[in-house]
Amino acid sequence: MIWEAWPADGTLMGELQMAQAERVKGGRGGAPGSTGRPRSEEAHQAILDATLDLLVEVGFSSLTVEGVAQRAGVGKATIYRRWPSKLPLVVEAFGRLPGFEEVDSGRLETDLKETLKTYLANFNATSLGAVFPSLAGERAHNPELSKLLEPVARGRREPFVRIFERARERGEISEDVDIDLAADLVVGPISVMLFFRGGTLSPKMVGPIVDLALSGILKKG
Repeated sequence: MIWEAWPADGTLMGELQMAQAERVKGGRGGAPGSTGRPRSEEAHQAILDATLDLLVEVGFSSLTVEGVAQRAGVGKATIYRRWPSKLPLVVEAFGRLPGFEEVDSGRLETDLKETLKTYLANFNATSLGAVFPSLAGERAHNPELSKLLEPVARGRREPFVRIFERARERGEISEDVDIDLAADLVVGPISVMLFFRGGTLSPKMVGPIVDLALSGILKKG
């Protein structure tokens, strides 16, 4: 989602001057002979990439719009035309990272295990492994960030809810199983390992996690 807003700490004239300076420079890097700024979608992606890079390097608290602008090769005005502050910028960048890729094999156990395996592989192969803990920790004392992150986090959990819904329709689990709680039982051990035990998330965890969760869920009813 894109917001159109000027920063609270600048004037409209100042931002117009910054935008004009960008046009004169010719966009990212100011290459000689170039005209105009980078295409909008290129600048947008460069800003999101820079945001993720800096979240990994310095964390949420130390990330600044100025730092993102410098890393992306754009002016601050370019960022503020899209996001009113670093909060929605960070949330959108986080939303671009891999989530749970839903599997539908027709069997509950297989769907859960394959979905988790793919996620953990992505977790370790992308910046998700550094960005997610940083934002999760920040939510505890940043209500505005928590509010913006909530729909993103909820959407990332939905594949597991749908997996259990299909299993219930097939008769694999009882009608009175709390599907939201069942989903939490499957993904919860990942958070425990990450935030409380400090271990490495490995695909080898998937089998025991799913087997233990299902041993209780399938007994329900």
